Amino acid sequence: RLMPELPKFDDEDLKSYGDEEEELALSPPAALMSILATQEFLLENILECIPVGEFAVIQPLSDEFCLVLGYLLTWKLTLTFFKAASSQLRVLYSQYLRRTKSLNKLLYHLFRLMPENPVFSGPASEVPNKDTKTFFTEELRLDVR
Repeated sequence: RLMPELPKFDDEDLKSYGDEEEELALSPPAALMSILATQEFLLENILECIPVGEFAVIQPLSDEFCLVLGYLLTWKLTLTFFKAASSQLRVLYSQYLRRTKSLNKLLYHLFRLMPENPVFSGPASEVPNKDTKTFFTEELRLDVR
């Protein structure tokens, strides 16, 4: 709920960024970027031996699973923040992510985490003679209990 409200504070300071000649960048919330940097480092240690194109098997409810889930939820917050920002602010924020290589790291991590065959193993896949359900065709419920 809070993330869409945060870019308003940077909008007020946006006018002071237009006078410089160098390529400008503005960090999304520092607390969020600090957590993201820590998670990137930890996730890179977990996935370092897996090349892009192969996939890691992460056991549900393991420490690695919690770390990956936290990383992806942090990116969800970051994207929510971006969505609420004006186009001028998005340019500055994207320059920051480009400089820190965070977006590149996200793609490397996603391509290592994505299963080779993303078959949906929920109750919908138990129906015989139907098309195979995948994570891309089914809506996932992420309710926290």
